[in-house]
Amino acid sequence: MSATVGKAQTIIPAQYHELIKKLVNNLPKEDKSLNNSPAKQSESLIDFAKSMLGIPYRYATSNPKVGFDCSGFVSYVFSNFGFKVPRSSREFSYVGKETSLENAKVGDVLIFTGSNSRIRRIGHVGIVYSIDENGIKFIHASSGKAHQVTITDLDGHYKARFMKIVSIL
Repeated sequence: MSATVGKAQTIIPAQYHELIKKLVNNLPKEDKSLNNSPAKQSESLIDFAKSMLGIPYRYATSNPKVGFDCSGFVSYVFSNFGFKVPRSSREFSYVGKETSLENAKVGDVLIFTGSNSRIRRIGHVGIVYSIDENGIKFIHASSGKAHQVTITDLDGHYKARFMKIVSIL
């Protein structure tokens, strides 16, 4: 096993491999994610988000033991990877880099109106979960029928509520 620093290479003696592994695993969260590629980072982010499927919706909460509202869920997921993101769905409009649905990537944040799509004011957020020939799915804490962290297609009802998408990773 070798560790690369800059262009110099250091050979680590075999007896220290386990110690190095333990040290790396105990680094703060933000240090662990620094060397990950964006694809690996989004995969880890989605795996973590998926682990919370079924946690109940609870207004103004960002605690997995109690429940999540939409922005509480998104903020909790991103902060676990060392990202400083807002706690309010409206404030997500001001973070990251705005992109388009055509250029969406897994891990991007979708921003929607509240439940009434005619009132064009931000009121809901979710994270792009998957993109394939059937379209975009996103994971979010829904106050609707599911009333929990769930995965939903970006179609019909949510497509009408869509306002923008931002890339944070």
